Amino acid sequence: MRPLFHGLALGLALLALAQPALARSAREDIEPAEERIFPFDAQIPGCQDPSVLERVSTNFAEKEAKFWNSSMTILSFDRIERTAWRPWGLDTYPRRFCSATVTTSDGVRRKVDYSVRESLGIIGATWGVEFCVHGLDRDLAYAYATACRMARP
Repeated sequence: MRPLFHGLALGLALLALAQPALARSAREDIEPAEERIFPFDAQIPGCQDPSVLERVSTNFAEKEAKFWNSSMTILSFDRIERTAWRPWGLDTYPRRFCSATVTTSDGVRRKVDYSVRESLGIIGATWGVEFCVHGLDRDLAYAYATACRMARP
């Protein structure tokens, strides 16, 4: 019994040592999204772009009105920063993750996590945004989980 156990332990140890090499060779043949037959161009606006902030504000007001019967809006953005750019590699569709502090019409300052994503706009023809305002993620069981966790990379 003892030699079998040592052989199994040796085999597992060798497999563990080979793992990084296997992972590296698997990632080497990744095709960047810009080189596909139907390529992405990775030309999406930045976190501070006025059109991005306007789209977050507009979508927030629309969501509040439609789903929560609320007239709350976003009045301003502060401390805007990019938190990640294509965090899952070049082979995924281009996305930029951002966070900011917003002041809402009820006078409260809240954190917002949002992402700008290629081909998520109208019928995939343009960029789109997804966002989650902390403390107002009322559908937390379905969309972004507790504290907007699923809106971040």
